[in-house]
Amino acid sequence: MRFILSLDEGTTSARAALYDDKGRRTAMESASFASKYPKPGWVEQDPEEIWRAQLDATRRTLESAKTSAASIAAIGITNQRETTIVWDRKTGQAVSPAIVWQCRRTADFCASLSASSAASVITRKTGLVIDAYFSASKIRWILENVPDAKQKAHDGELLFGTVDTWLIWKLTNGAAHVTDYSNASRTMLMDIGLGEWDDELLRIFGVPQAMLPRIFPSSAVAGVAVAEHLGAEIPIAGIAGDQQAALFGQACFRPGLSKNTYGTGCFALLNTGSRQPVSRHKLLSTRAASTGKDAQFAVEGSIFIGGAAVQWLRDKLGILKNAAESEQIAGSVENTGGVYLVPAFVGLGSPHWDSQARGMLSGITQGTGRAEIVRATLEGIAYQVRELIEAMEADSGEPLKELRVDGGASANNFLLQFQADILGKRIVRPVDVETTALGAAYLAGLATGFFKSLDEIEQFWQAERVFEPAMSAVKRDDLWSGWKRAVARCRYEGS
Repeated sequence: MRFILSLDEGTTSARAALYDDKGRRTAMESASFASKYPKPGWVEQDPEEIWRAQLDATRRTLESAKTSAASIAAIGITNQRETTIVWDRKTGQAVSPAIVWQCRRTADFCASLSASSAASVITRKTGLVIDAYFSASKIRWILENVPDAKQKAHDGELLFGTVDTWLIWKLTNGAAHVTDYSNASRTMLMDIGLGEWDDELLRIFGVPQAMLPRIFPSSAVAGVAVAEHLGAEIPIAGIAGDQQAALFGQACFRPGLSKNTYGTGCFALLNTGSRQPVSRHKLLSTRAASTGKDAQFAVEGSIFIGGAAVQWLRDKLGILKNAAESEQIAGSVENTGGVYLVPAFVGLGSPHWDSQARGMLSGITQGTGRAEIVRATLEGIAYQVRELIEAMEADSGEPLKELRVDGGASANNFLLQFQADILGKRIVRPVDVETTALGAAYLAGLATGFFKSLDEIEQFWQAERVFEPAMSAVKRDDLWSGWKRAVARCRYEGS
């Protein structure tokens, strides 16, 4: 048999999966790597550790499937977006730790930029809200703070890449320095309409053009993995940022279809087709994964802390043994007793964009226990998603009929039922919730003829379970009012 190999490099682990010609996953392995927090709000990772984890997961996937690289038709790559790596062109060594998308070290710079005359130019060209989330200010920070980096970058000695670019550079032994439109649209350096690196944006952030990768369509052969890494030469034919890959993996190919991924963060995307969206409610315009050079767009809402809040309960508070038990514990009480957790651990993303906000647990009484806190954490994820969906509906002028969901936390039935209740809309979970890896596989397969068409792929998608809203409108409105009060309390100076 022949397979597509999908490399799914996330925020906390690197995974690899094999898919057959019916889009069925036949094997998957993962390897974790560490994040470091050297200062409050700072988040870093080791680029070499990311590479080693991805290579390890990939080799073990081939072993578990009892197959070899010779059976792989193509590789698709999807990745945590915005995370920034700068490395030496000759040695291949990173000049600093990777600055992770969650990192807030450039928040003050972004705040001053937002108040400058350049703000309207940046937003108009990129479709993004000026924020430390995106890559451009992270690159600037590295060039300003790593000794000799600025001069080396101007001399053409340094390269920049998001994690997709870094992995492809490694897999090709430096032969391909590339990215795709979906990842490039998250750097704050690409004109989203033209699909090109923009000279004016590069000047604003002080980034030399020579550092930047070549931009490819998401579904195209962009390089070839050399034989020494996996055992055979394999074309790299699919590239997409994780959320755009998930939109593709959910078969949301037509305008109006949407998905929400419950991962480390939560990310809701609505396909807008060839229409470049302009949000009036602080959502983002982004490039969707596409199968050709014609631009495809999506409107996106980004939540920084989703499933990571459950990890916090497990790793920092020690009140969970594992994330899975949160479902049973949350369901063991009828309500939170008025407790709300706003997980603004690294600020608030869409639709607030408040980098100074911090997490808050409110409404605690002597009756508050472990179960109430766990339930409030899961409910807090769902409340944030409702904020995104309401902003999307306001932008589009159309009510959302259903929301397709995926990601690790989408396995939590309590969370999805509460999501349906607080939204008042049906939630649909597919058979395969690993849609990020699946989307990358689809993109690579289409580029190489392994999959024949979007119509064929659309037939692969199947719903596993539908969650219908069962909460009364009165209770929904009461809970929602409480959430809004909790968010107001954690905003910077109550703003």
